[in-house]
Amino acid sequence: MSEQNPLPGSNVDKDPDEWVTGDEPMTGAQASYLKTLSDEASEPFDESLTKAQASKRIEELQAKTGRGAG
Repeated sequence: MSEQNPLPGSNVDKDPDEWVTGDEPMTGAQASYLKTLSDEASEPFDESLTKAQASKRIEELQAKTGRGAG
Protein backbone atom coordinates (compact mmCIF):
# COMPACT_ATOMS: atom_id res chain seq x y z
CA MET A 1 0.00 0.00 0.00
CA SER A 2 1.26 3.44 -0.83
CA GLU A 3 -0.01 6.52 0.89
CA GLN A 4 -0.32 9.61 -1.23
CA ASN A 5 1.59 12.58 0.08
CA PRO A 6 -0.73 15.60 0.52
CA LEU A 7 2.06 18.04 -0.34
CA PRO A 8 4.29 16.98 -3.23
CA GLY A 9 7.93 17.59 -2.41
CA SER A 10 7.40 17.48 1.34
CA ASN A 11 8.88 14.86 3.61
CA VAL A 12 6.22 13.95 6.16
CA ASP A 13 8.34 11.24 7.80
CA LYS A 14 11.07 13.60 8.99
CA ASP A 15 10.75 16.35 11.58
CA PRO A 16 10.75 19.72 9.76
CA ASP A 17 13.43 20.95 12.17
CA GLU A 18 15.77 18.33 10.66
CA TRP A 19 15.17 19.28 7.01
CA VAL A 20 18.30 20.43 5.23
CA THR A 21 16.23 22.95 3.25
CA GLY A 22 13.91 23.82 6.13
CA ASP A 23 15.14 27.39 6.37
CA GLU A 24 14.37 28.13 2.71
CA PRO A 25 11.18 30.02 1.81
CA MET A 26 8.07 27.84 1.68
CA THR A 27 7.19 26.30 -1.65
CA GLY A 28 4.37 27.51 -3.87
CA ALA A 29 2.37 24.40 -3.00
CA GLN A 30 2.81 25.04 0.71
CA ALA A 31 1.83 28.69 0.33
CA SER A 32 -1.28 27.84 -1.65
CA TYR A 33 -2.43 25.15 0.79
CA LEU A 34 -1.55 27.24 3.83
CA LYS A 35 -3.56 30.18 2.44
CA THR A 36 -6.57 27.89 1.94
CA LEU A 37 -6.27 26.46 5.46
CA SER A 38 -5.75 29.91 6.98
CA ASP A 39 -8.89 31.20 5.29
CA GLU A 40 -10.92 28.19 6.46
CA ALA A 41 -9.67 28.54 10.03
CA SER A 42 -10.06 32.35 10.02
CA GLU A 43 -6.40 32.59 10.91
CA PRO A 44 -3.82 35.03 9.52
CA PHE A 45 -1.66 33.85 6.61
CA ASP A 46 2.06 34.54 7.04
CA GLU A 47 3.74 34.52 3.65
CA SER A 48 7.22 34.87 5.17
CA LEU A 49 7.34 31.39 6.74
CA THR A 50 10.15 28.97 5.93
CA LYS A 51 9.49 25.48 4.57
CA ALA A 52 9.79 23.98 8.05
CA GLN A 53 7.62 26.65 9.70
CA ALA A 54 5.00 26.30 6.96
CA SER A 55 4.89 22.54 7.42
CA LYS A 56 4.27 22.91 11.16
CA ARG A 57 1.65 25.60 10.57
CA ILE A 58 -0.12 23.41 8.02
CA GLU A 59 -0.29 20.61 10.60
CA GLU A 60 -1.74 23.00 13.19
CA LEU A 61 -4.37 24.31 10.81
CA GLN A 62 -5.23 20.83 9.54
CA ALA A 63 -5.98 19.86 13.13
CA LYS A 64 -8.08 22.97 13.63
CA THR A 65 -10.06 22.56 10.39
CA GLY A 66 -10.26 18.75 10.43
CA ARG A 67 -8.48 18.52 7.06
CA GLY A 68 -5.77 16.04 6.29
CA ALA A 69 -6.33 14.00 9.44
CA GLY A 70 -4.91 10.63 8.64
